[in-house]
Amino acid sequence: MDIASQKATLLYWQDGEWLVGRLKEWPDVFSMGKTPEELEENIKDAFRLMRETDKLQG
Repeated sequence: MDIASQKATLLYWQDGEWLVGRLKEWPDVFSMGKTPEELEENIKDAFRLMRETDKLQG
């Protein structure tokens, strides 16, 4: 499963110079970025890593 095939809501806020975000539907998936585009790419990577970890554990 890839985040591109899922509908997800990215919630984010400013923390100093960083944008910090999490996925509403998967609240354990967090990431950071200096720009909205960087945050989006990083959150996709975090989602992929979470899914890979789930597959390995399950």
